[in-house]
Amino acid sequence: MRTGLYPGTFDPITLGHIDIIRRACTLVDRLVIGVAINHDKGPLFSLEERVAMIEAECDAVRKSLDVEIVVHPFENLLIQCAEDVGASMIIRGLRAVSDFEYEFQMVGMNRAMNNQVETVFLMADTNHQAIASRLVKEIARLNGEVEKFVPEAVKLALLEKYQTR
Repeated sequence: MRTGLYPGTFDPITLGHIDIIRRACTLVDRLVIGVAINHDKGPLFSLEERVAMIEAECDAVRKSLDVEIVVHPFENLLIQCAEDVGASMIIRGLRAVSDFEYEFQMVGMNRAMNNQVETVFLMADTNHQAIASRLVKEIARLNGEVEKFVPEAVKLALLEKYQTR
């Protein structure tokens, strides 16, 4: 069984993330979505909220592709998380050349720690290359329209979050 790990903070999950998840499912038998617990980033959504959003959005993908998708929060090193979940590959989405520079360094460090885990890069679909969770949150905070970037349930969660602040 091939297990892939797709890590991120998913604060919030976007249509770009879902596109990478759907495409990653064609490469593996089991996809673990690693939800990073990163207190330094100060996420808008709690860990529980992010996990719930990911599980809800991945339910349709899971059913349509008949693949196992597991949501797994982690707070340790990415390579340690890959080992913990039995992943033979880490899946990363790339939007731009600047993403590659950062990811290139990460691959080198991860391979130095465990050269049995490969990193696979998937280019973002052209319709999703500009989407970044950080920008989606900014648009929502300033009352802009985010439905082109996130699923409906995530849009509603964003609106609720910013209305209560």
